[in-house]
Amino acid sequence: MKIYTRTGDKGQTSIIGGRVDKDDIRVEAYGTVDEANGFVGQAVTQLQPELFQDVREDLEKIQHELFDCGGDLANVMKNHTPKLTQDAITYLETRIDALSVEAPELERFILPGGSPGAATLHIARTVTRRAERLVVRLMKEDADLSSLPLQYLNRLSDYFFAAARIVNFRLGVKDVEYIRSASVFRDRARKEHPENATKENESN
Repeated sequence: MKIYTRTGDKGQTSIIGGRVDKDDIRVEAYGTVDEANGFVGQAVTQLQPELFQDVREDLEKIQHELFDCGGDLANVMKNHTPKLTQDAITYLETRIDALSVEAPELERFILPGGSPGAATLHIARTVTRRAERLVVRLMKEDADLSSLPLQYLNRLSDYFFAAARIVNFRLGVKDVEYIRSASVFRDRARKEHPENATKENESN
């Protein structure tokens, strides 16, 4: 089969159930999801199996889910069943919790970087945030669009943040702290759990 079809030479592309301009917000949304998927694939190649087998398995699972997400966003057929499921969102939440427990306590804002794998995951995070914003715009135009892609992308960006920190941690590489950041996360924890701050003061 030929890779090129020439059907898009006039600035339109096929979606599931119709054709739209290539700069349509729907195309922007699922195209950005595809962009994020590319960085996920790059991250997999940068993570050593002996240290990151669990993260690599997560990322490979995520690649399939991002493809599902893009397919759902590209589908304008009425009453179609989304490929993306609530189980995918729940799994991400479980993994975020597990990775957050393993990672050292976060006190300040951090910058993308540290190790190549972590930096790539941060890129995936920022692209996913952009995809999320585009889906919000798309939902304003398409009231029938499932909310699952939006929820999934929101959790996924959090997962990438948690995974990037774990990659640096397991490699013995420090996160790059934003030098003008106050101890925002410790201060936030004190406000949310003042009893812990009292215990900390007593121990000091």
